[in-house]
Amino acid sequence: MGSLFRSETMCLAQLFLQSGSAYDCISELGELGVAEFRDLNPHVSPFQRKFVGEVKKCEELERILGYLVQEIKKADIPLPEGDITPAAPLPKHILDIQEQLQKLEMELSEVMKNKEKLSRNLQELIEYSCLLRVSQGFVHRSAEHESSLYGSYEEFPPLEKELLLDYISMQRMSLKLGFVSGLVQRAKVDAFEKMLWRVCMGYTILTYAELEEGLVDPDTGEITKWFVFLISYWGEHIGQKVKKICDCYHCHIYPYPNSVEERKEVLQGLKTRIQDLHTVLARTDDYLRQVLCKASESIYTWVIQVKKMKAIYYILNFCSFDVTNKCLIAEVWCPVADLQSVRHALEEGSRKSGATIPSFINRIPTNETPPTLIRTNKLTSGFQSIVDLYGVGSYREVNPAPYTIITFPFLFAVMFGDCGHGFLMALFALWMVLYEKNPTLQRTRDEIVKTFFEGRYIILLMGLFSVYTGFIYNDCFSKSLNIFGSRWSVSAMFNRTIWNNSVVQQNRFLSLDPNVKGVLNGVYPFGIDPIWNLANNRLSFLNSFKMKMSVILGVTHMTFGIILGFFNHMSVSLPCTSNEWRILDIRPHPI
Repeated sequence: MGSLFRSETMCLAQLFLQSGSAYDCISELGELGVAEFRDLNPHVSPFQRKFVGEVKKCEELERILGYLVQEIKKADIPLPEGDITPAAPLPKHILDIQEQLQKLEMELSEVMKNKEKLSRNLQELIEYSCLLRVSQGFVHRSAEHESSLYGSYEEFPPLEKELLLDYISMQRMSLKLGFVSGLVQRAKVDAFEKMLWRVCMGYTILTYAELEEGLVDPDTGEITKWFVFLISYWGEHIGQKVKKICDCYHCHIYPYPNSVEERKEVLQGLKTRIQDLHTVLARTDDYLRQVLCKASESIYTWVIQVKKMKAIYYILNFCSFDVTNKCLIAEVWCPVADLQSVRHALEEGSRKSGATIPSFINRIPTNETPPTLIRTNKLTSGFQSIVDLYGVGSYREVNPAPYTIITFPFLFAVMFGDCGHGFLMALFALWMVLYEKNPTLQRTRDEIVKTFFEGRYIILLMGLFSVYTGFIYNDCFSKSLNIFGSRWSVSAMFNRTIWNNSVVQQNRFLSLDPNVKGVLNGVYPFGIDPIWNLANNRLSFLNSFKMKMSVILGVTHMTFGIILGFFNHMSVSLPCTSNEWRILDIRPHPI
């Protein structure tokens, strides 16, 4: 109980860890969570330390796990989370985990690449089929023009008389007629048409139509509207310009068949290939889901194990080797009350590793200022976090968090003061308290829900105190309550003939005289009399009442803080140092 009002008594200890059992000993200390390690290699670069290779290996495994978790969530596969936190893996099992993760990553990457390639091919086939279907209205066969004008050309878009004359003149100049067909985004159609006209100087004919259905943009993955276009041009030089313009506007170009029969054959082939690709993609999705479901079964265990393994090697980099390089030396701050637990953890780590020489702890004297350790529970942790926002107290200082359990929610209630809203707040907090063991609430990643859940006891006390002050203010959902009946009587003023109908009609405001017998019948049992709700000076009276009460409570609060400061001043203070230390506390984190 003493650690609740003051920080724990700490001591500096030296750990002697055998090289073969150092990993298991640090793992046991991490599960215990009572040791803060000091860096014994402050002048050594992080890239020159002994276990930097193992740390990088853990970071690579974290990258693979992050990729797997991302793909699992993208596939809407639930991530199972166990109730029991897995322990750090043994060094001999690390290679097995690494091989499994690398194999899963390679398999998943290969499947994803194949799926992406098949999806791209399917999208191209769908675009090509839409182009051929829509462009059928662009080209019309005409027996007269085919025999008299077109010559060897089988099809050509319908032209006006002037354009037909231009076509005849172009044919006499031995210029070859060509076609370019494709799709362009709707937002680029106007600029695309103007650019064709200006660059090609009218030696092209552009025909386009909008697709009724939207297609997926391969660059953004969004559904966009597209236009199908067919460009007729004369001459190879003009054709090169047309193709460059199409490339600049990121048009999707596809070959255009010369005859109706060829278009029908191509369309039929496209339909068959599209159906085959849909079948292959469905089987690929099934296989991909099987791989992800298999990975999701162990992903929670792997994430926790890799994080613990990385934390262990990170702490091992803080240790220094003796002259024989067979023993690691570490310095830790730990509570005096937990020294025996630390010894048991070292013995357990030595036993698991099978070391013949056990690791041990040696307490060493020091004049340095120990770190502050204040034990908390689910009730005091929220209030301790509020206190720590203003600064962590020095070693063995009086901890104000236990007193904040009362003062903080009560001062909030003085400001809030509504029993109706306070009851709803307390009801919401009580629901979170009753379901605090729910894994969904404990591992939520929503910041707002997480903030409410961690401060559930604070909200509960604020709601209860708000109900109390709301009854004092006689305020419920901003309305007054008349629970016990007002102690002021208006009829007594009329019975004593002090008021009459003419007085009431002539005066807009009247004051009750408490000296008149029967007007004031004692004190209201609890809070403010509801008759103040009818008073003209109601607002000024209530504001003055709250302000005076706040001043009294504030002065009392500050005086209490000065008293606590006096007790801190009476305690012995130690000189501060700047030695770096780290705490090892291995806990599970949500994926």
